Amino acid sequence: MIGQDPLGLARIYVQAKRYAADNIVGRPQVQGFVGALHGQQANQGVFITTSAFSREAVDYARTVNASVILIDGERLTNLMIDRGVGVQAVQTYTIVKLDEDYFE
Repeated sequence: MIGQDPLGLARIYVQAKRYAADNIVGRPQVQGFVGALHGQQANQGVFITTSAFSREAVDYARTVNASVILIDGERLTNLMIDRGVGVQAVQTYTIVKLDEDYFE
């Protein structure tokens, strides 16, 4: 659970699954997560997997009353790179251009 505000009024529940690329997360798993949210009287959740979500799982997440964000392996990877979490820069490149004002 993540406390979104200092008073703890807005809580976001997180579930993460480390699956092989060919082990797709289906609607039953997402439906179970949504049920757990309702059991905690929560209306926000993030379901993260290293694999992917089935079309049925994505469609179901869009139709429920709770705000459920699905993050698959590809999106997780991009978020990690964008935020610099769990990754290291191996090589960087600097691209320069001529500063014409310098020569005036």
